Amino acid sequence: MTVALYFAVAFASSLVLTPVCRSVARRFGFTAKPKEDRWHEKPTALFGGIAIALPTLLLGATLPMADVWQLLVCGIVIAGFGFADDLLSLKPSTKLIAQIALASVLVFFGYRLQWTDSQVGDLMLTLFWIVGITNAFNLLDNMDGLCAGTAIVAGGFTLLGLAGTGEVTSAALYLSALLGATAGFLVFNFHPASIFMGDTGSLFLGLNLAAVTLIAKSHGAGSSSLVSAFAAPVFLLLVPILDTTLVTIVRIMSGRKPSQGGRDHTSHRLVAIGLSQRWAVAVLWLLAAAGGAAGVALQSFDASWVGIVIAGLLIAAIIFGVYLARVRVYDDEHFARLKQGNVTPVVVDFMYKRRVAEVLLDLCLVTLAYYTAYHLRFDVVVLAENYSYFLQSLPIVVTAQILALFLVGGYRGVWHQFGMMDAVVFVKGVLLGALSSQIVLLYAYRFESYSRAVFVIYSVVLFLLLGGSRASFRLLGEFVQRRRVVGQRCVVYGTGSASLATIREAFGDQPLRIVGFIDDDPGQRSLRMSGYSVLGDFQKLLAMVHKEEVDCVVLNTRIIDVDRLQELETACSERDVSLMRLHVNLKPFVAAS
Repeated sequence: MTVALYFAVAFASSLVLTPVCRSVARRFGFTAKPKEDRWHEKPTALFGGIAIALPTLLLGATLPMADVWQLLVCGIVIAGFGFADDLLSLKPSTKLIAQIALASVLVFFGYRLQWTDSQVGDLMLTLFWIVGITNAFNLLDNMDGLCAGTAIVAGGFTLLGLAGTGEVTSAALYLSALLGATAGFLVFNFHPASIFMGDTGSLFLGLNLAAVTLIAKSHGAGSSSLVSAFAAPVFLLLVPILDTTLVTIVRIMSGRKPSQGGRDHTSHRLVAIGLSQRWAVAVLWLLAAAGGAAGVALQSFDASWVGIVIAGLLIAAIIFGVYLARVRVYDDEHFARLKQGNVTPVVVDFMYKRRVAEVLLDLCLVTLAYYTAYHLRFDVVVLAENYSYFLQSLPIVVTAQILALFLVGGYRGVWHQFGMMDAVVFVKGVLLGALSSQIVLLYAYRFESYSRAVFVIYSVVLFLLLGGSRASFRLLGEFVQRRRVVGQRCVVYGTGSASLATIREAFGDQPLRIVGFIDDDPGQRSLRMSGYSVLGDFQKLLAMVHKEEVDCVVLNTRIIDVDRLQELETACSERDVSLMRLHVNLKPFVAAS
């Protein structure tokens, strides 16, 4: 049987079995009840994991037992254990013991990460990997369609890695059955979900994907270096790893147990910044796809470029995680009940020292930029000959560059307000750092065996990295604002006067969706203002009001015809649309007596 056939049979089986499981769960009252630390709002049937596990295991049983019996046995045990947890709500420690036991079985029969030459070290890392990924998928099951969709995306790219061997292996067929069964369940798990997979499904998916990624590594995935061998499985399962890491760190910093449930996952934070549930899940699916593509691509990259790609992707993932960590997901009262006064003073004190984190980030960016410059300037052979000079000069470049950024004021800016003048500051800092580095090298080594072209390339790359990292918070904020699906739909009449930032500030904490601008000047209609289109003239505005396409109109012009204003007031009043005029002025300060 082919990969496509295994997928199709599993998909059809799950498609039939899922409604049956849903009916049984509803009939006997096995439903997930809404709770304060859970996302769903109505009782939802459990047992969806059975529709994933059963077709996968039955199809797996048709494969040669010598190849997959470990997966089948461990899959049966973890699915049964998850089913017991769905029924009885087992303690986290009990689940952890079972996961460690099953991970030990897989390790005993040769499932290894092969990240280190030390057998003991590699054994412990593999145990941690299997248990960690199993729990990561368990935690990821926090929003409709998220866990199942992420498993399909990550598993699909893992399947590509297995297919890269040129032969259809039993592991590839087993994985295709797993993906087909998950896809059949996902049909009923899209928002609003009518059934949940429960721990039966999430633990089964986590254990199997953790194990199959190990098989993909050992079946000719062709890792070109130890670094790519490490990074490939990590990027294949980027979303569950990122979510688990973020939740664990934030909960520990808040004085909470990592195992304690809550609405503080990556998906919940995306919803908190204005995305719908479907958009939040879609963003994480896209992130999973990007990680999966990177994981597969790393297996065929030239070894000399693997470190650069990995460093760049990890820095981007960390910045994205930091951005989400700043999102407020609990109100003050709820947060006080959760943390129960147990906040670690050292951690909180460190978080106020954001500049320390910026300097540490820049240490990585300077090193990455300088290393990339050498790779862009020299081919592999010449690079090997010049590598000692790179290592010799790296401390000088790093020290000079960090001091230069400090002197020009590079550590005084606010990331979410990054603008053109901040970019100019970084241009000055990069040029000063590159120039001072060359002067030191000229004095210390007479600049022998060093290339000025390397420093030109380094300056360009470093500016892009520094500017991109600083502007990332503003770019992410703008991206979210433009895709915000909650809040008042607002159209701005007039492209002059106050800026869009001022208008947003005037609304305070109220969610706001900017629809676009209206301007009577024909020359303005082909332009974009602050990233938004000029939709048309006054007649277009009236049409939007009459069609109830907006909830509020902001007059952003100092002069408006009286007749037009009256017509607009009448139209807005008839459709219950708010009409506001932004008024900004300064008042003399009067000290209190």
